[in-house]
Amino acid sequence: MMPYFCRKAVFGAALLSFSVALAPMAMAQNSGGGWFVPKAAQQPAPPPAAHAPRRAAPAPVQLPAPPADSGEADQTPPVLPLPPIPAAPDLPKGVAPPTTIIGVISVSGVMRQSSAAMQVERVLGSRRDALAQDLQKEQAGWRDEQQKLQAQAKTMTSDQIQTRERSLQARVMKAQRDFRNRNRIIQEAAQVSLGQIERELVQVIQKVAASHGMNLVLHSEQVALHVDGQDITNEVAKQLNGILPGVFIPEANVDPEELAKSGKMPTTADADQQQAGSSEPAPVPAAAPKK
Repeated sequence: MMPYFCRKAVFGAALLSFSVALAPMAMAQNSGGGWFVPKAAQQPAPPPAAHAPRRAAPAPVQLPAPPADSGEADQTPPVLPLPPIPAAPDLPKGVAPPTTIIGVISVSGVMRQSSAAMQVERVLGSRRDALAQDLQKEQAGWRDEQQKLQAQAKTMTSDQIQTRERSLQARVMKAQRDFRNRNRIIQEAAQVSLGQIERELVQVIQKVAASHGMNLVLHSEQVALHVDGQDITNEVAKQLNGILPGVFIPEANVDPEELAKSGKMPTTADADQQQAGSSEPAPVPAAAPKK
């Protein structure tokens, strides 16, 4: 009987130990703008009307003060009723579980040895660095434009200043949308890449554990003591590299969501659908019409 492995536990450990997803980038302006501040926070509240009638605030309800000798602080908690509950009946003796044969694995250690994981870090790491550099250049352009506007403000009319400010604000908002979209594409590309490693890793752990007769595999980070024969980290990493030396990574200028809708790349949903479809009987071809 195939032992049960928690796929979510394996993938959760993989994402914690190896992650190329970007943290959300701060797109705030360095000087004076505050694009994300709501209008209510930017504009002062209007003064009250000069002749607005004032209403008297309702008087608060006065509660009676407790007696001086009541000793509220020293009161014990009330005794609440305990309704009776039915007694749990004894159960007939069942079949004892099999003898536990324990193995341990370090998912972070497997990911450090995985050639596919190294590929993901190398490719998406370079895209992340390029995005950060482009963001710095764009922010420097915003500051230069703002400084020019401040220097030329004395020789410009109010309408000209407002036009320049609106133009700069539109440029900033467009750049923010573009950088957020590029950041999302990199994050989703990382999910697509790591998802392939995760699905293969679950299968490899099952195969390696079964070959050693193990029916319980624990994360080595949660085990205080184990012997070398119980650690299958290196063996799993070796098998993973042999089966999955690399993964499919969407191109830098390709949106993974659009690519998934086109059906031109393997995704988790596609793999699940293919597995479900393979378990269904093949359709019977229709008989040819008689001549």
